[in-house]
Amino acid sequence: MGLIIRSSAIHAAGCYTTASITSGSRVVEYTGPRITKDQADEKYQDSLTTYLFGIGDGSVVIDGHGTAMFINHSCNPNCETDEKNGRVWIRAIRNIKSGEELTYDYNLYDGDEGDAFCNCGAKSCRRTMYSAAEIRRRKRAVKSAEVTRVRKDAAKKTSRSAASGRK
Repeated sequence: MGLIIRSSAIHAAGCYTTASITSGSRVVEYTGPRITKDQADEKYQDSLTTYLFGIGDGSVVIDGHGTAMFINHSCNPNCETDEKNGRVWIRAIRNIKSGEELTYDYNLYDGDEGDAFCNCGAKSCRRTMYSAAEIRRRKRAVKSAEVTRVRKDAAKKTSRSAASGRK
């Protein structure tokens, strides 16, 4: 099977197949140096674009090099990732026609405070590349921050009322 990189409607460049791919087939390996998450955070702190893939518990990432780094996110993907023995393979989850762009769901879980907007255009698009668990975590964090802010505001009002009553 042949893979090519060319312009993508999803994001800049994408990875396309030049031959049909059967469901269940290994398509390509996600390759690159392994570095710690902390090293990656430092290396890419000012970069808008990264090609990092968390492996294992996420403390180590693959700093993507090669064809697989151009596979874009989709909320309705035709591939998925499969980690085996520290290696990450992209596997077809349905039959893929020649000329189709390869995609998988990034399921981001550890980003900055950005929104990681999704541009996949799928009918089922959730408008973000974050995983469902990360979306829930972020919603809880926002709610918790709001509760804390309301409590602090109430405490300030109580403090001011008490202080004005002493005059």
